[in-house]
Amino acid sequence: MYRKILLPTDGSKNADKEIETALNIIDKENGELILLSVASNIITLQLSNEDDISNLNNLLSKNAEENVAKMKEKINANVKISTKVVTGSPAKSIIEVAKEENVDLIVIASSGKSGLDKLFLGSVAENVVKNAKNDVLLIHKL
Repeated sequence: MYRKILLPTDGSKNADKEIETALNIIDKENGELILLSVASNIITLQLSNEDDISNLNNLLSKNAEENVAKMKEKINANVKISTKVVTGSPAKSIIEVAKEENVDLIVIASSGKSGLDKLFLGSVAENVVKNAKNDVLLIHKL
């Protein structure tokens, strides 16, 4: 049984499978789930309006807050739950939070969002698996 599990979410439907798996392997009496969403920070371009960039970054942060809140609502179990939202590169941020929080396990879906996000960002799960010092449990997409 794992005592501290990190569940990163991007708001995709694969989060349900992550929750189910994590609840099956967590220490029910002493366990803690840390729900994490990463808000990507928009890079400022010289042609960009600073206010527009700031508004977009705020929108991304709000979306990340909503992701962890929705995930928390889906958990119907008597375990300690904490939420965390950070800004940065998704894979790098997941790895950093896992280290900072000293988690036993990262449970991550093999594929979250797709389309242009996936083309530009690469595979977050793949980067986490390759670079995390923590154990990683990869959940195949639905």
